Formats: sequence, C-alpha cells, structure tokens
Amino acid sequence: MSKSMTQTKRLVLAALCVALGVVLPVAFHSVANAGSIFLPMHIPVLLCGIICGWPYGLACGLLTPLLSSLITGMPPMAYLPSMLCELAVYGFTAGLIKQLVKTGKPMLDIYIALVCAMLLGRITFGALNALIFRAGEYSLAIWATSAFVTALPGIAIQLVIIPVLVLALQKAKIIQA
Repeated sequence: MSKSMTQTKRLVLAALCVALGVVLPVAFHSVANAGSIFLPMHIPVLLCGIICGWPYGLACGLLTPLLSSLITGMPPMAYLPSMLCELAVYGFTAGLIKQLVKTGKPMLDIYIALVCAMLLGRITFGALNALIFRAGEYSLAIWATSAFVTALPGIAIQLVIIPVLVLALQKAKIIQA
C-alpha cells in the first residue's frame, strides 16, 4: 500500500474492485462450474488487498460476495458464509503481507502476498466448512479437490493476472510501487 495514495483514491479503487467482483463472475456462471474453476470473484479481492491495503482488502472481501449474492444470487446463500470468510481472509492477508514484506524486489513481494493470501484463504474456507458450515459432510478430500484441483486454472490465472495488473496500474501511474 503506497503511503502517498489518498484515502479517496483507495476508496474509489476498492469500490471498483467490489464492482468487478460482482460483474466479472456473471460472465463465468453461464458455463457450468466455471465459477469454481476460474474463481473470477477472487481476482478483484486479492488485487484490492495488494493495491489498497489490508483494511480495504478486508472490506472488499466481505462486500463483494455479499453484494453479488444479493444482486445476482451467486454465491447461493448456502455458500455465502464460508465465501465471506474466505474472501475476507484473501483481501486482509494480501494487503497485510504486501505491507509487511519488503524484499527489495516488488514483484517478489506481490507473489509472496498472493501465495500467502491464497493458502490462508483456502485453509480458512476448509476449516470453517469442516467445523461449522458443513460439519459432518465436509472431508479433507473434498477440501483438497475443491480448493486446489478444481481451482487449479483459477489459481494459475490469479498468479499470472494479478502481478500483471499491478504492474500495469503502476505504469499508468494509478498506483505507486
């Protein structure tokens, strides 16, 4: 998070990320299971955490699935609580790690923040489903399959697209390194 970025600019960018997180998945849900494969809602939340910081990433992670569910019906209410927690962890962790890790290599800092956020968010999702939201019907095999195997294309997309978007925003002088 750049110290020179104004609060207004952070709010605008975070609101844009929330809007993208609501609109982007609509295109993917026309294909069966495309949302759980390509994870389009995750990209704006992770991006928000990295470029705006952890408070905005956390808010984006909470607002995006909630508004999307209310406006589009996706995610369905049955999945909303675990997705709220997962995406909140993504935005919070991406922003916090980006703020704390300073290797001297900005791209490496982005990847460290991304990977930490993606792992912690998936662990949170699995733990909450196993212990609270789907207790008794959620197993380690189901979690590993949904969090990593099915989601592999989405994970790859996130690891390619988010650093490129951050770099493009920096080149356009919308954000600073």
